[in-house]
Amino acid sequence: MQETDPEIIPSQRHLFDVPEDIAYLNCAYMSPLLRAAAAAADGGLKTEVHPWTIIPDDFFVPAERVRESFAMLIGASGEDVALTPSASFGVSTAAANLPLEAGQNVVVVEEQYPSNVYAWKRLAAERGAEIKTVPRPGDNGDWTGAVLETLDSATAIAALPHNHWHDGGILDLERIGEALRDQGAALVIDASQSLGALPLDVRRVQPDFLACCGYKWLLCPYGFSFLYVAPKWQDGKPLDESWHARAGAEDFARLAEYTDSYMAGARRFDQGERARFMQLPAAAVALKQLNAWGVENIQATLAETNARVAEEAQALGLETLAESRRAGHFLGLIFPEGVPEDLPEKLKAQKIYVSVRGKSVRVTPHLWVNDADIDRFLTVLKASL
Repeated sequence: MQETDPEIIPSQRHLFDVPEDIAYLNCAYMSPLLRAAAAAADGGLKTEVHPWTIIPDDFFVPAERVRESFAMLIGASGEDVALTPSASFGVSTAAANLPLEAGQNVVVVEEQYPSNVYAWKRLAAERGAEIKTVPRPGDNGDWTGAVLETLDSATAIAALPHNHWHDGGILDLERIGEALRDQGAALVIDASQSLGALPLDVRRVQPDFLACCGYKWLLCPYGFSFLYVAPKWQDGKPLDESWHARAGAEDFARLAEYTDSYMAGARRFDQGERARFMQLPAAAVALKQLNAWGVENIQATLAETNARVAEEAQALGLETLAESRRAGHFLGLIFPEGVPEDLPEKLKAQKIYVSVRGKSVRVTPHLWVNDADIDRFLTVLKASL
């Protein structure tokens, strides 16, 4: 983890295929692939065109490299990481392994992304437990305090994001995690809208499970995701009983000598067919680049960009969460009377791309964004109000 002050990274647009007339401020929707990642995926496709070139090591070695690269982002070991197809797969894995009894509750936040809700609704219904929803905090925007006030002696699991997907409202997962451990409850994080742009160290937060899709802030291909599993749960039950998760799977000649033993660590929780010959090389490139930039530096850079947008938007009468209450990479421009119906189309007509979530226009740039993009967005925004 970084110990020096973070650095501001200059625009990295040259590493992405984002035309100059496109202002793409929508990483929270989906990130473009790095040029190098796209090239790596193309190389993987060519491998599948010539499958006779694929050797047994290709089913294992690339996966281990990606596992280690992801672990570096969160202060974990590669042993703690599973490769999954989606964040919901990871959350469902957590739900299949965590205890929940009748009369207990699972805590979620209001308007939480459904990938970290539906599995808990089903589990609670099956076990006679309750879903407790933390209401959106008032004017102070203090999600952390609101969560801590909602926890009670019956809380068995808190299923939470690091920041809210509507407006970036941030949760102090270290404080929440400590409170949960004090009462023997579990913490499950969906970090899809934060990991790769917002620092998180599992050694400090100590989640039981952390799921994360790859196609947003991790710059990975769609359909390639990750799951951190704390060591205490690594002997659990996987959703997918894949051959390659079993001990000795590297020896193809002996696969029919069935075994009850799994590979070490979190590998038992991997998806089937995890040796995705197009996606794995692209994910490897993306994670290597994120580690080279440094997540702390990415956060500082995006926070500086969004601070400028927030200042000018506030001058136009729009509202934002205070900087201390939101993640720097995420900005919700709140329209008190609701977002004008024609604003998204006006922006799109100028090749400016954002998302509308609730009463907010969600501005989520990444390192491909430059000053010209921000200038264009603010110009159209001013003309539309």
